[in-house]
Amino acid sequence: MINKLKSLFGEQDMTVGRPSSCLWKFAIPMLISNIAQMLYSAADTAIVGHYVGDGALSAVGATGSIQNLFLVFLMAVGAGVTVMVSQFFGAKDHEKLGISIGNALTLMIIMSVILTAISVPLTSPMLKLVKTNDDIFDMAHIYLLILFWGTAASGFYNVMSGILRGLGDSVFPLIALLIAVVSNVFLDIWMVASPEALHIGPISGLDWGVAGAAVATVLSQIFSAVACTLRVLSMKNLFTINRATMKLQNTIVKQIVRLGLPTGVQMAVMFLSNIVMQPFIMAMGSSVFAAQVATMRLDGFAVMPCQAFSNSVSTFTGQNIGAGKMDRVKKGSTTTLIMCMSFTVLMVGAILIWGKYVFALFTDTQELIDMGMGFIRIMVPAYIIMSVNMTFNGVMRGAGDSIGTMWISLLINVILKVPITLLLILTSKSDVYPAGNPDMMMWGMVFCMSIGLVITLIYYRVGKWKTKSIIPVLAQEA
Repeated sequence: MINKLKSLFGEQDMTVGRPSSCLWKFAIPMLISNIAQMLYSAADTAIVGHYVGDGALSAVGATGSIQNLFLVFLMAVGAGVTVMVSQFFGAKDHEKLGISIGNALTLMIIMSVILTAISVPLTSPMLKLVKTNDDIFDMAHIYLLILFWGTAASGFYNVMSGILRGLGDSVFPLIALLIAVVSNVFLDIWMVASPEALHIGPISGLDWGVAGAAVATVLSQIFSAVACTLRVLSMKNLFTINRATMKLQNTIVKQIVRLGLPTGVQMAVMFLSNIVMQPFIMAMGSSVFAAQVATMRLDGFAVMPCQAFSNSVSTFTGQNIGAGKMDRVKKGSTTTLIMCMSFTVLMVGAILIWGKYVFALFTDTQELIDMGMGFIRIMVPAYIIMSVNMTFNGVMRGAGDSIGTMWISLLINVILKVPITLLLILTSKSDVYPAGNPDMMMWGMVFCMSIGLVITLIYYRVGKWKTKSIIPVLAQEA
């Protein structure tokens, strides 16, 4: 029993054994983790929508892209160090493993302080920049301000869980996240609900509204961040974390930046494109924006199999390239593609059948539920396309080629998506839709993702990603 628990909660060597078994063992906790992540983000939205109203639902949704735009720098560090960890672990280079993790910890501390200092005073100007409607501005402001004060907690969880996954341990981050999700739901209800809506024995709702949802989120994130950090620091059999390994080294930092910055730019571009689009959606009315927010929460469940399997094949690829086993990378990518597409089809089918009941958790307004289900039906082809794109992006990212995926993302989300979607919205204006047809937001995504699929497949087939391993680069610079 003890050996089984060690196997479950310990690091996983993906350079041996059947690729399908390695990927399943790693991906299932990741898939559950992604479900938990969706529940985490959906909890605030659903609870404030239920207890406070559709205006609060819009207010919470209005902050998402702005918050993520600042967090993207911490996500970039996590993305870079995850690739490094997986490749050093595969190469059995324990010294470089410890240095890369120690440097990541130092970078996280520095960047968390800087980002908090910058983001807090910019809260109000950013909300004004995206033309947040007056009726939801104050709620959006207090919600975003509290989340910015909790920047470090969110960043540390993402980086520490990324390190653990790079070592093949996808279970512990899942356990920490599940506990955080449960605590977040209970704290959300307690802090958001009014005393009249919640009164159980000596416990009454605090009636803090959207501010309560933000406080609950930050407290839960602190727990998950501390748990994963302690878990990383306890793995002394694999690496050493001390003052020497935490001292920033130019070679290691340069590689973290090289691997993580393109991923960070890729995510930043996506969030920026959403920010650019937000005023046009706001112009359609708070009800349309609320429907779009609820749709994106449900949309997250449709794409989570892709995210789980993409992260899994990234770690698999990194470890096997580090070990010089390119033949296993090919087998792993094929297996991942089959798994990803199969789960996506099942998930999308379930959403089409039962999605309206999930929408009802966010709002009681039937018009918003019908609009959201219409959005989902338009997006069905995009989900299938995404399963292919994310599989091959995961392989290339694990190999160390984050530059190629960055340029593809820039092309899809900036050069194509923003102007094409805006053109569709503006040309669809009518007496019925004076600010444009809301469906055009989704049709723009489907069109651009289709083009992205063709570009991704061509780039993958060319195969330059196979030469991007960081192991020989660091060996030359040492």
